[in-house]
Amino acid sequence: MAEVGVEYWYSDERSGTRYPGDPLRWRGDDGAPVTVAALAGLGPGDVDTGVRSLWRYRAALPGDLRPVSLGEGCTPLVPRTWGDAEVRFKLEWFSPTGSFKDRGSSVMISALAGAGVRHLLEDSSGNGGSSVAAYSAAAGIAATVLAPEGTSPAKVLQTRAYGAAVELVPGTRDDTAAEAVRRSARTTYASHNWHPFFLQGTKTLAYELWEDLGFRAPDAVVTVAGAGSIVLGCDLGFGELLAAGSITRRPRLLVAQPRNCSPLDAAFHDRPPPPFAPTVAEGTAIRRPVRLPEVVAAIRRSGGDTVAIGEDAIAAAARRLASLGLYAEPTSATAAAAIDVFRDRGAIRPGETTIVVLTGSGLKAPDRLRELVG
Repeated sequence: MAEVGVEYWYSDERSGTRYPGDPLRWRGDDGAPVTVAALAGLGPGDVDTGVRSLWRYRAALPGDLRPVSLGEGCTPLVPRTWGDAEVRFKLEWFSPTGSFKDRGSSVMISALAGAGVRHLLEDSSGNGGSSVAAYSAAAGIAATVLAPEGTSPAKVLQTRAYGAAVELVPGTRDDTAAEAVRRSARTTYASHNWHPFFLQGTKTLAYELWEDLGFRAPDAVVTVAGAGSIVLGCDLGFGELLAAGSITRRPRLLVAQPRNCSPLDAAFHDRPPPPFAPTVAEGTAIRRPVRLPEVVAAIRRSGGDTVAIGEDAIAAAARRLASLGLYAEPTSATAAAAIDVFRDRGAIRPGETTIVVLTGSGLKAPDRLRELVG
Protein backbone atom coordinates (compact mmCIF):
# COMPACT_ATOMS: atom_id res chain seq x y z
CA MET A 1 0.00 0.00 0.00
CA ALA A 2 1.44 3.40 -1.01
CA GLU A 3 2.07 5.76 1.91
CA VAL A 4 -0.13 8.85 2.37
CA GLY A 5 1.69 12.06 3.21
CA VAL A 6 5.01 11.14 1.61
CA GLU A 7 7.90 13.57 1.57
CA TYR A 8 8.39 15.45 -1.70
CA TRP A 9 10.61 18.00 -3.35
CA TYR A 10 10.53 20.27 -6.38
CA SER A 11 12.63 19.81 -9.49
CA ASP A 12 13.63 22.36 -12.12
CA GLU A 13 13.95 20.18 -15.22
CA ARG A 14 15.88 22.84 -17.11
CA SER A 15 18.76 23.30 -14.66
CA GLY A 16 18.48 20.16 -12.56
CA THR A 17 18.09 22.25 -9.40
CA ARG A 18 16.09 20.73 -6.55
CA TYR A 19 14.14 22.63 -3.90
CA PRO A 20 12.51 21.48 -0.66
CA GLY A 21 8.78 20.95 -1.03
CA ASP A 22 6.89 24.12 -0.10
CA PRO A 23 3.32 24.96 -1.20
CA LEU A 24 4.22 28.67 -1.20
CA ARG A 25 6.93 28.22 -3.83
CA TRP A 26 5.58 28.50 -7.38
CA ARG A 27 8.82 28.82 -9.40
CA GLY A 28 12.57 28.40 -9.09
CA ASP A 29 14.98 31.06 -7.85
CA ASP A 30 15.99 31.74 -11.46
CA GLY A 31 12.37 32.19 -12.57
CA ALA A 32 12.01 28.78 -14.23
CA PRO A 33 8.97 26.56 -13.59
CA VAL A 34 9.31 23.71 -11.10
CA THR A 35 7.52 20.38 -10.79
CA VAL A 36 6.96 17.98 -7.91
CA ALA A 37 9.52 15.24 -8.51
CA ALA A 38 8.00 11.89 -9.48
CA LEU A 39 6.38 10.01 -6.62
CA ALA A 40 5.72 6.31 -6.17
CA GLY A 41 2.86 5.23 -8.40
CA LEU A 42 -0.14 3.23 -7.27
CA GLY A 43 -1.34 -0.32 -7.65
CA PRO A 44 -5.03 -1.23 -7.79
CA GLY A 45 -5.09 -1.88 -4.03
CA ASP A 46 -3.93 1.67 -3.28
CA VAL A 47 -7.12 3.28 -4.64
CA ASP A 48 -9.45 4.35 -1.82
CA THR A 49 -12.68 3.13 -3.39
CA GLY A 50 -14.73 4.51 -0.51
CA VAL A 51 -14.04 8.07 -1.71
CA ARG A 52 -15.96 9.33 -4.75
CA SER A 53 -13.65 12.10 -5.93
CA LEU A 54 -10.10 12.40 -7.18
CA TRP A 55 -9.04 12.03 -3.55
CA ARG A 56 -9.45 8.27 -3.99
CA TYR A 57 -5.90 8.61 -5.41
CA ARG A 58 -4.66 10.50 -2.37
CA ALA A 59 -1.82 8.00 -1.89
CA ALA A 60 -0.31 9.33 -5.15
CA LEU A 61 -0.30 12.96 -3.95
CA PRO A 62 2.53 14.78 -2.14
CA GLY A 63 2.49 16.02 1.41
CA ASP A 64 -0.09 15.41 4.11
CA LEU A 65 -3.00 17.29 2.57
CA ARG A 66 -6.38 17.98 4.13
CA PRO A 67 -8.66 17.85 1.09
CA VAL A 68 -10.62 20.88 -0.04
CA SER A 69 -13.07 18.98 -2.20
CA LEU A 70 -16.30 19.64 -4.06
CA GLY A 71 -16.53 16.11 -5.45
CA GLU A 72 -14.23 16.65 -8.43
CA GLY A 73 -13.11 13.69 -10.53
CA CYS A 74 -14.94 10.42 -11.27
CA THR A 75 -16.21 11.91 -14.55
CA PRO A 76 -18.03 9.81 -17.19
CA LEU A 77 -16.24 7.95 -19.96
CA VAL A 78 -18.65 7.66 -22.90
CA PRO A 79 -18.01 5.50 -26.01
CA ARG A 80 -18.99 7.02 -29.35
CA THR A 81 -18.26 6.53 -33.04
CA TRP A 82 -16.59 9.52 -34.70
CA GLY A 83 -16.41 8.90 -38.42
CA ASP A 84 -14.45 5.69 -38.79
CA ALA A 85 -12.96 5.92 -35.29
CA GLU A 86 -14.26 4.28 -32.12
CA VAL A 87 -13.35 6.59 -29.25
CA ARG A 88 -14.30 7.23 -25.64
CA PHE A 89 -15.05 10.79 -24.61
CA LYS A 90 -13.96 11.74 -21.09
CA LEU A 91 -16.53 14.33 -19.99
CA GLU A 92 -14.54 16.58 -17.69
CA TRP A 93 -17.34 19.16 -17.69
CA PHE A 94 -19.07 17.03 -15.04
CA SER A 95 -16.58 18.63 -12.64
CA PRO A 96 -18.13 20.97 -10.03
CA THR A 97 -17.37 24.22 -11.90
CA GLY A 98 -17.79 22.72 -15.38
CA SER A 99 -14.18 22.10 -16.42
CA PHE A 100 -11.17 19.84 -15.81
CA LYS A 101 -9.44 22.69 -13.97
CA ASP A 102 -11.18 21.52 -10.78
CA ARG A 103 -8.71 18.65 -10.52
CA GLY A 104 -5.78 21.02 -10.22
CA SER A 105 -7.62 23.59 -8.12
CA SER A 106 -8.69 21.07 -5.50
CA VAL A 107 -5.14 19.84 -4.89
CA MET A 108 -3.50 23.28 -5.17
CA ILE A 109 -5.96 25.02 -2.85
CA SER A 110 -5.72 22.13 -0.38
CA ALA A 111 -1.95 22.67 -0.21
CA LEU A 112 -2.24 26.46 0.11
CA ALA A 113 -4.98 26.27 2.74
CA GLY A 114 -2.83 23.84 4.71
CA ALA A 115 0.01 26.37 4.55
CA GLY A 116 -2.22 29.02 6.13
CA VAL A 117 -2.90 31.14 3.04
CA ARG A 118 -5.82 33.55 3.52
CA HIS A 119 -5.67 35.53 0.26
CA LEU A 120 -4.45 34.58 -3.20
CA LEU A 121 -4.07 35.86 -6.74
CA GLU A 122 -4.84 33.93 -9.95
CA ASP A 123 -4.85 34.88 -13.63
CA SER A 124 -7.04 33.12 -16.15
CA SER A 125 -8.91 33.37 -19.44
CA GLY A 126 -11.96 31.92 -17.70
CA ASN A 127 -12.18 28.31 -16.54
CA GLY A 128 -9.10 28.38 -14.32
CA GLY A 129 -10.26 31.55 -12.62
CA SER A 130 -13.76 30.29 -11.88
CA SER A 131 -12.34 27.02 -10.59
CA VAL A 132 -9.79 28.63 -8.29
CA ALA A 133 -12.51 31.03 -7.08
CA ALA A 134 -14.81 28.12 -6.20
CA TYR A 135 -12.20 26.17 -4.25
CA SER A 136 -10.97 29.34 -2.54
CA ALA A 137 -14.53 29.95 -1.39
CA ALA A 138 -14.74 26.37 -0.11
CA ALA A 139 -11.50 26.89 1.83
CA GLY A 140 -12.42 30.33 3.18
CA ILE A 141 -9.68 32.03 1.18
CA ALA A 142 -10.21 35.46 -0.42
CA ALA A 143 -9.36 35.30 -4.14
CA THR A 144 -8.51 37.97 -6.70
CA VAL A 145 -8.68 36.82 -10.33
CA LEU A 146 -7.17 38.75 -13.24
CA ALA A 147 -8.76 37.96 -16.60
CA PRO A 148 -8.35 39.31 -20.15
CA GLU A 149 -10.91 41.96 -21.04
CA GLY A 150 -12.33 39.68 -23.76
CA THR A 151 -13.13 36.81 -21.39
CA SER A 152 -16.54 35.16 -21.80
CA PRO A 153 -19.11 37.03 -19.66
CA ALA A 154 -20.47 33.69 -18.45
CA LYS A 155 -17.07 32.78 -17.00
CA VAL A 156 -16.62 36.20 -15.39
CA LEU A 157 -20.08 35.93 -13.84
CA GLN A 158 -19.32 32.47 -12.47
CA THR A 159 -16.04 33.66 -10.94
CA ARG A 160 -17.70 36.65 -9.27
CA ALA A 161 -20.55 34.49 -8.01
CA TYR A 162 -18.07 32.57 -5.86
CA GLY A 163 -17.09 35.84 -4.20
CA ALA A 164 -13.80 36.46 -5.98
CA ALA A 165 -12.73 39.95 -6.98
CA VAL A 166 -12.39 39.96 -10.78
CA GLU A 167 -10.23 42.53 -12.56
CA LEU A 168 -10.33 42.64 -16.36
CA VAL A 169 -6.94 43.45 -17.87
CA PRO A 170 -6.62 45.21 -21.25
CA GLY A 171 -4.73 43.34 -23.95
CA THR A 172 -4.01 39.66 -24.49
CA ARG A 173 -3.99 36.62 -22.25
CA ASP A 174 -0.23 37.04 -21.97
CA ASP A 175 -0.66 40.64 -20.79
CA THR A 176 -2.89 39.32 -18.01
CA ALA A 177 -0.28 36.76 -16.97
CA ALA A 178 2.45 39.40 -16.95
CA GLU A 179 0.37 41.62 -14.68
CA ALA A 180 -0.20 38.73 -12.28
CA VAL A 181 3.53 37.97 -12.10
CA ARG A 182 4.19 41.65 -11.35
CA ARG A 183 1.79 41.47 -8.38
CA SER A 184 3.04 38.11 -7.15
CA ALA A 185 5.67 39.69 -4.89
CA ARG A 186 2.88 41.15 -2.74
CA THR A 187 0.55 38.17 -2.39
CA THR A 188 0.29 34.39 -2.77
CA TYR A 189 0.28 33.58 -6.47
CA ALA A 190 -1.95 30.55 -7.09
CA SER A 191 -1.39 30.24 -10.82
CA HIS A 192 -2.87 27.19 -12.52
CA ASN A 193 -0.09 27.52 -15.11
CA TRP A 194 2.81 27.92 -12.68
CA HIS A 195 1.98 26.21 -9.40
CA PRO A 196 3.40 22.66 -9.20
CA PHE A 197 0.52 21.40 -7.04
CA PHE A 198 -1.94 22.19 -9.84
CA LEU A 199 -0.23 19.57 -12.01
CA GLN A 200 -0.51 17.10 -9.15
CA GLY A 201 -4.26 17.53 -9.49
CA THR A 202 -4.34 17.13 -13.25
CA LYS A 203 -2.23 13.96 -13.02
CA THR A 204 -5.22 12.28 -11.35
CA LEU A 205 -6.81 12.18 -14.81
CA ALA A 206 -4.21 9.54 -15.72
CA TYR A 207 -4.96 7.53 -12.59
CA GLU A 208 -8.70 7.78 -13.22
CA LEU A 209 -8.43 6.62 -16.83
CA TRP A 210 -6.28 3.73 -15.63
CA GLU A 211 -9.01 2.72 -13.18
CA ASP A 212 -11.82 3.40 -15.70
CA LEU A 213 -10.23 0.89 -18.09
CA GLY A 214 -9.83 -1.89 -15.56
CA PHE A 215 -6.37 -0.80 -14.39
CA ARG A 216 -4.76 -0.59 -17.81
CA ALA A 217 -3.56 2.33 -19.90
CA PRO A 218 -5.34 3.55 -23.03
CA ASP A 219 -3.41 3.45 -26.28
CA ALA A 220 -3.89 7.15 -27.00
CA VAL A 221 -5.21 10.26 -25.26
CA VAL A 222 -6.40 13.15 -27.45
CA THR A 223 -6.58 16.53 -25.74
CA VAL A 224 -6.58 20.23 -26.49
CA ALA A 225 -3.77 22.28 -24.97
CA GLY A 226 -3.15 25.92 -24.16
CA ALA A 227 -0.57 25.89 -21.38
CA GLY A 228 -0.57 22.08 -21.48
CA SER A 229 -1.55 21.10 -17.93
CA ILE A 230 -3.47 18.00 -19.10
CA VAL A 231 -0.47 16.90 -21.17
CA LEU A 232 1.89 17.37 -18.24
CA GLY A 233 -0.55 15.77 -15.81
CA CYS A 234 -0.89 12.70 -18.02
CA ASP A 235 2.87 12.54 -18.40
CA LEU A 236 3.31 12.62 -14.62
CA GLY A 237 0.52 10.18 -13.80
CA PHE A 238 1.18 7.59 -16.47
CA GLY A 239 4.91 7.93 -15.82
CA GLU A 240 4.40 7.08 -12.15
CA LEU A 241 2.15 4.14 -13.03
CA LEU A 242 4.77 2.86 -15.49
CA ALA A 243 7.54 3.12 -12.89
CA ALA A 244 5.37 1.25 -10.40
CA GLY A 245 4.79 -1.58 -12.89
CA SER A 246 1.04 -0.90 -12.93
CA ILE A 247 1.07 -0.34 -16.70
CA THR A 248 3.45 -1.59 -19.38
CA ARG A 249 3.63 1.50 -21.62
CA ARG A 250 2.64 5.15 -21.81
CA PRO A 251 -0.32 6.14 -23.99
CA ARG A 252 0.44 8.34 -26.97
CA LEU A 253 -0.44 11.95 -26.14
CA LEU A 254 -2.11 13.52 -29.19
CA VAL A 255 -2.42 17.25 -28.74
CA ALA A 256 -4.58 19.75 -30.62
CA GLN A 257 -4.32 23.52 -30.71
CA PRO A 258 -6.22 26.14 -32.74
CA ARG A 259 -4.15 27.18 -35.73
CA ASN A 260 -4.65 30.81 -34.73
CA CYS A 261 -2.64 30.22 -31.54
CA SER A 262 -0.49 27.11 -31.83
CA PRO A 263 2.97 27.60 -30.26
CA LEU A 264 3.13 24.04 -28.92
CA ASP A 265 2.36 22.55 -32.33
CA ALA A 266 4.96 24.80 -33.95
CA ALA A 267 7.62 23.88 -31.39
CA PHE A 268 6.88 20.16 -31.68
CA HIS A 269 7.29 20.29 -35.47
CA ASP A 270 10.31 22.64 -35.29
CA ARG A 271 8.78 25.49 -37.25
CA PRO A 272 7.91 29.11 -36.51
CA PRO A 273 4.42 29.64 -35.07
CA PRO A 274 1.90 31.20 -37.45
CA PRO A 275 0.80 34.78 -36.77
CA PHE A 276 -1.52 35.01 -33.79
CA ALA A 277 -5.20 35.69 -34.45
CA PRO A 278 -8.30 35.51 -32.25
CA THR A 279 -9.79 32.04 -31.81
CA VAL A 280 -13.13 30.65 -30.68
CA ALA A 281 -11.09 28.31 -28.47
CA GLU A 282 -10.37 31.13 -26.05
CA GLY A 283 -9.11 28.80 -23.32
CA THR A 284 -6.04 27.99 -25.44
CA ALA A 285 -5.07 31.51 -26.49
CA ILE A 286 -1.67 31.46 -24.78
CA ARG A 287 1.10 32.61 -27.08
CA ARG A 288 4.01 31.80 -24.73
CA PRO A 289 3.21 28.77 -22.55
CA VAL A 290 5.22 28.82 -19.35
CA ARG A 291 6.19 25.15 -19.65
CA LEU A 292 6.48 24.89 -23.44
CA PRO A 293 9.73 22.82 -23.52
CA GLU A 294 8.36 20.45 -20.89
CA VAL A 295 5.09 19.95 -22.77
CA VAL A 296 6.90 19.20 -26.03
CA ALA A 297 9.20 16.76 -24.21
CA ALA A 298 6.18 14.98 -22.67
CA ILE A 299 4.54 14.53 -26.08
CA ARG A 300 7.77 13.18 -27.58
CA ARG A 301 8.30 10.85 -24.60
CA SER A 302 4.88 9.30 -25.25
CA GLY A 303 5.45 8.83 -28.98
CA GLY A 304 2.66 11.34 -29.55
CA ASP A 305 1.90 14.06 -32.06
CA THR A 306 0.36 17.53 -32.38
CA VAL A 307 -1.90 19.28 -34.86
CA ALA A 308 -3.15 22.83 -35.44
CA ILE A 309 -6.88 23.06 -36.22
CA GLY A 310 -8.61 25.76 -38.27
CA GLU A 311 -11.50 27.80 -36.90
CA ASP A 312 -14.06 26.31 -39.30
CA ALA A 313 -13.09 22.79 -38.23
CA ILE A 314 -13.44 23.72 -34.54
CA ALA A 315 -16.91 25.13 -35.19
CA ALA A 316 -17.93 22.05 -37.17
CA ALA A 317 -16.70 19.77 -34.38
CA ALA A 318 -18.73 21.69 -31.79
CA ARG A 319 -21.87 21.17 -33.88
CA ARG A 320 -20.99 17.52 -34.49
CA LEU A 321 -20.48 16.87 -30.79
CA ALA A 322 -23.84 18.43 -30.02
CA SER A 323 -25.46 16.11 -32.57
CA LEU A 324 -24.13 13.24 -30.42
CA GLY A 325 -25.59 14.76 -27.26
CA LEU A 326 -22.28 16.26 -26.13
CA TYR A 327 -22.49 20.01 -25.44
CA ALA A 328 -18.87 21.14 -25.37
CA GLU A 329 -17.35 24.59 -25.39
CA PRO A 330 -15.31 25.40 -28.52
CA THR A 331 -12.02 24.87 -26.68
CA SER A 332 -13.03 21.24 -26.02
CA ALA A 333 -14.29 20.81 -29.56
CA THR A 334 -10.73 21.43 -30.79
CA ALA A 335 -9.77 17.99 -29.48
CA ALA A 336 -12.70 16.34 -31.24
CA ALA A 337 -11.80 18.11 -34.50
CA ALA A 338 -8.34 16.53 -34.28
CA ILE A 339 -9.64 12.95 -34.24
CA ASP A 340 -9.98 12.79 -38.03
CA VAL A 341 -6.49 14.22 -38.56
CA PHE A 342 -4.80 11.86 -36.14
CA ARG A 343 -6.68 8.90 -37.59
CA ASP A 344 -5.51 9.84 -41.09
CA ARG A 345 -1.93 10.08 -39.81
CA GLY A 346 -2.15 6.65 -38.19
CA ALA A 347 -1.79 7.99 -34.65
CA ILE A 348 -5.32 6.71 -33.88
CA ARG A 349 -5.55 3.07 -34.90
CA PRO A 350 -8.39 0.58 -35.33
CA GLY A 351 -8.87 -1.80 -32.44
CA GLU A 352 -7.05 0.40 -29.95
CA THR A 353 -8.46 2.31 -26.96
CA THR A 354 -8.54 6.04 -27.67
CA ILE A 355 -9.63 8.60 -25.08
CA VAL A 356 -10.73 12.10 -26.14
CA VAL A 357 -10.78 14.58 -23.27
CA LEU A 358 -13.60 17.14 -23.44
CA THR A 359 -12.38 19.77 -21.03
CA GLY A 360 -15.30 22.15 -20.51
CA SER A 361 -19.05 22.53 -20.81
CA GLY A 362 -20.80 24.41 -23.59
CA LEU A 363 -22.62 26.32 -20.85
CA LYS A 364 -19.32 28.16 -20.34
CA ALA A 365 -19.50 29.86 -23.75
CA PRO A 366 -23.13 30.56 -24.71
CA ASP A 367 -22.29 33.56 -26.89
CA ARG A 368 -19.66 31.67 -28.87
CA LEU A 369 -21.91 28.68 -29.36
CA ARG A 370 -24.79 30.90 -30.42
CA GLU A 371 -22.54 32.11 -33.23
CA LEU A 372 -21.41 28.59 -34.16
CA VAL A 373 -24.67 26.69 -33.84
CA GLY A 374 -27.08 29.40 -34.95
